[in-house]
Amino acid sequence: MKPDRVKPEDITQKDLGFFRLLREFREELADASVGHTPHPSFEDSRRLLDMGDYLSLMLFGLLNPVANTLRGLSAASKLPKVRREICTNPVSLGSFSEAQHLVDPAVLEKVFESLSLKLRKNSPCTMKGKSKAVREWMSHDGSVFPALPRMAWALYGAGRDGRANGVKLHLSLHIGADAPAKASVCEARVCERAELRKILVKGSAYVADRYFGIDYALFSDLRAKGCSYCIRVRDTAIVETLGAIPLAEGDAEAGIIEQHLVILGGKGHRSEPLRLVKVMGVTGEIILIATNLSAKAISAADLALLYKHRWGIEYFFRWVKCVMGCGHWMAESRNGATNQIYLALIASLLLQLQLGRRPSQRVWELMRWHSTGMADATEVAKALGEMAETERRKEEKRKERDRFFRGL
Repeated sequence: MKPDRVKPEDITQKDLGFFRLLREFREELADASVGHTPHPSFEDSRRLLDMGDYLSLMLFGLLNPVANTLRGLSAASKLPKVRREICTNPVSLGSFSEAQHLVDPAVLEKVFESLSLKLRKNSPCTMKGKSKAVREWMSHDGSVFPALPRMAWALYGAGRDGRANGVKLHLSLHIGADAPAKASVCEARVCERAELRKILVKGSAYVADRYFGIDYALFSDLRAKGCSYCIRVRDTAIVETLGAIPLAEGDAEAGIIEQHLVILGGKGHRSEPLRLVKVMGVTGEIILIATNLSAKAISAADLALLYKHRWGIEYFFRWVKCVMGCGHWMAESRNGATNQIYLALIASLLLQLQLGRRPSQRVWELMRWHSTGMADATEVAKALGEMAETERRKEEKRKERDRFFRGL
């Protein structure tokens, strides 16, 4: 079994090869394809490009710094090493473009979920909190990837000129393991709350921002699925107080002002009875957090900590966009764009499993330089060490800042 956390000094030339990641992907893809019926076109003897070769070339395009277009990857498929490691035959541009319509995203979804489960099992919990329940929560949000004007299916009519378009990734990120757990891809106009209802995992626990807190019916839907929630609500919410809930030891030091049993909303739009916690943010902002858990199940201090860790999903979105090359599309159909985003998620998981952490953007760039021979394994290992030290210093500064504000 891979160690939970790879030390920078243990990184070798062999560990950093992108071809190794591609081989691991092919193994996972083979397992996910068991019982799956591919598109009949892949069974045609005249088709030389099979599903595994196509997806591996697409993943190679996300990982390497040189070939990241259909034409570039088609030309790369003629190179001897690429043909040995990735695809058996040279790939024509027409066949490569057509394949995006033939691959079922459900196969990549299975690969993604398998790697996610493996990462969550192998990774130590990075979440600190008094309550054991804090370690099992997922942060949920959505992020838009800019689409090209000709991707008409992604048009959602927003923006200054009313013609902006985009593809949205809806994601649940396991807070404790810092690992994506559930994802879906659709056009940006789809409501994030509606998409969350579709991908809810029964019995799970979710942390979300104010956008989700304006739909009071969502609270009841989460409870009906056996889910716990920690969702911020707007400061302007109408609050009917049913009773005060005493603070526990340590809550005041964590910035908790008060907590009550309440009902949110007015006539015709009311929530179920829930617990509302009022928190003083580090900048002096008042934050209202709603939950269906009692004070015995999870303290107000741990709820505040949970919401603070919600921001991890924003960093994850930023990282995936680095892998995607800021929305550079190698496939422009709905099916092809979905597959490409799933491949970006899979690349992130493979890198995190390989290195024990998600590399920063600078380390990611250095790894890609390494793939071209411009940097060696020692330089990448040094960069990983510097990244770990930077993270440690940032964590110390955060703790010092929190102590300062709590002492005011």
